[in-house]
Amino acid sequence: MADKIGVIENFFAKINVGVLHVTSGELSLNDTISIKGSTTDITMTVNSMQIDRKDVELVKTGEKVGLKVPERVRPGDEVFKE
Repeated sequence: MADKIGVIENFFAKINVGVLHVTSGELSLNDTISIKGSTTDITMTVNSMQIDRKDVELVKTGEKVGLKVPERVRPGDEVFKE
């Protein structure tokens, strides 16, 4: 069963990056996540994460991270770790 790890706070359309606020647990490169919302339903592998334009491999509770996503995500979308 998937565990909720956070929520999308922002989306940058030009670069297809969603900002994830991690509210529980941690997230690593190559983890599989699902992003779900009223019009969003994406399952993807995390291939790129950045904090302040620096690549990171692990984020923990309380951190905000930019995730490269395949399509639009929306503020309020929930993120689950598979």
